[in-house]
Amino acid sequence: MAKSKYIYTCNQCGYESSKWHGKCPSCSAWNSFEEEPSQISSSTSAFSKSPSVYPAGTALNLSESIMELEDIGVDSDVRYDTGINELNRVLGGGLVKGSIVLLGGEPGIGKSTILLQICQFLGEEHSILYISGEESARQIKLRAQRLGVDTENLYILTSTDAEAVAETISASSPDIAIIDSIQTMSIGRITSSPGSLTQVRECSNLFMHTAKSREIPIIIVGHVNKDGAIAGPKVMEHIVDAVLYFEGERHQSYRLLRAVKNRFGSTNEIGVFEMLDKGLTEVENPSQMLLSGRPHDVSGTCVACIMEGTRPILAEIQSLASKTSYSAPRRVATGFDFNRLNIIIAVLEKRIGVFMGSLDIYMNIVGGFRLDEPAADLPAAMALYSGIMDKPIDEMTVSFGEIGLGGEIRSVSQASQRIREAERMGFEKIIIPKQCANKINPNDYNIKIIPVATLKQAFSAIN
Repeated sequence: MAKSKYIYTCNQCGYESSKWHGKCPSCSAWNSFEEEPSQISSSTSAFSKSPSVYPAGTALNLSESIMELEDIGVDSDVRYDTGINELNRVLGGGLVKGSIVLLGGEPGIGKSTILLQICQFLGEEHSILYISGEESARQIKLRAQRLGVDTENLYILTSTDAEAVAETISASSPDIAIIDSIQTMSIGRITSSPGSLTQVRECSNLFMHTAKSREIPIIIVGHVNKDGAIAGPKVMEHIVDAVLYFEGERHQSYRLLRAVKNRFGSTNEIGVFEMLDKGLTEVENPSQMLLSGRPHDVSGTCVACIMEGTRPILAEIQSLASKTSYSAPRRVATGFDFNRLNIIIAVLEKRIGVFMGSLDIYMNIVGGFRLDEPAADLPAAMALYSGIMDKPIDEMTVSFGEIGLGGEIRSVSQASQRIREAERMGFEKIIIPKQCANKINPNDYNIKIIPVATLKQAFSAIN
């Protein structure tokens, strides 16, 4: 039997099979197999011209390359300041030398814009090579003029040949390289089309070897698929050092930059930006942005204080309960975990006696923000209770706390920072778990602290 010229590869985990599967045997993803050529000849390997490959005969003796940990030096200027504090925060303090960063997001959300903006600041002391496979040099120039980018150390290269790009980076040795985007790059020796699994994987490996061998940080732009994940195999995300995602609705001006992987910093930090005519600007006070335009004396709203890394943020939770016209009531959550909402509804019905079996429940986090922290449970429950009972919550009240299945309010971390943020924003009362109140001194704050142990006590505090 003749061997098949094609194999099927899972675009989620990289699992390869000689036949198509509806469900991946490795990662259990559905409809993730894509067809690609079965092999790449060793004589035409993607790394045949890679500057990082050892010469013949040296790969068998690497004993001289072994070093002790204490003998490895670390320069004080190991990071580049990008000039954007929000981006530095997400990266863990700046762009690390020799690192490779993958930046993903939906089309038009601001990936190319923010990269061209950081070139203005980095270009004052460093040389930058901007490789574009999607735009012409004239188009980049027009966008640079609109953003006010006029640095003399920014060099433009328009090419889609990954091997030629890697050789150019090695020969010119810029301080920083930007590739926009990985889906347009291709290796001529590989027969599959640009953007395929093989091309994306091999191009990423090629650029990774270039970055590590030359100590040149490389930022790669990646497109996303219809599910919101970066297009291409998951192995590409394992290759790079950091994976950043731009989030936000296109019809809204605010953007969130979140790290889902970072070998040189925390993945809990976020950066908040606003898209204006002149590009992306930093939002130094996200709490004020999320609370702007709050309604007064309206039931069903409550302010939550959550932590994003080391930054406390105040966000408004809105809920609406209306009589259902269907046999099964609707449950809709935007910016809040749907399963968590169902748990809170069950706890309210069982422990408080607020029955919602004939009500449609809608919950929304204002500003396009998403609350994933358990500390948002208590304000979400208070917003639901306020909406159902039609009792407005004092607009100068903030709350945070996790809800247990017994109706108890559980402790959360970093209570002091949350209280300080509420105090800084001018709120007068804050409802916190009783266990958190035992660890702080109320006299240290100019805000009324209300400790509660159960949901009944929390609801009594707003009546």
